[in-house]
Amino acid sequence: MSFSMAGGGPSGPQINVTPLIDVLLTLIIVFMVVVSMDQEYQEKVQMPQPDKKPAAEGKQLRTIVIQVVWTTKDQPPMVKINQEDVRWEDLEMRLAQIYLKRAEKVAFVRGDADVDFQYVADVIDLAHHAGVQRVGLLTQDRQVAGEESR
Repeated sequence: MSFSMAGGGPSGPQINVTPLIDVLLTLIIVFMVVVSMDQEYQEKVQMPQPDKKPAAEGKQLRTIVIQVVWTTKDQPPMVKINQEDVRWEDLEMRLAQIYLKRAEKVAFVRGDADVDFQYVADVIDLAHHAGVQRVGLLTQDRQVAGEESR
């Protein structure tokens, strides 16, 4: 409150700071409550620990590459799954066994340059029958292929 005395002349505008102090005190109380709630309700997170099995036991290659390798003109090409030789008759069963427990059912097929595409198409068909959902084709870069043949 401001009082003016008689004969003092006109007084200038006065700022009432009481509402500003009320807002300031309210904000201080709100911040104190929020900080105390944050400290009170913190929970400890338990992160899952990796298995302590040796890497050799649980080692499972994530990427499966099926290679169609040309041998001779008289025989059909050989088939390999990640460098492991597989017979054509056993290919579908072996792929079904590999993808039985996998969530991601993706395979890649790589064929030699001399192999007819029909053999690659047969591998893709067998992979789909074995439960593979997506099949990608791998190719060689022309520079890399040229350097390998030298």
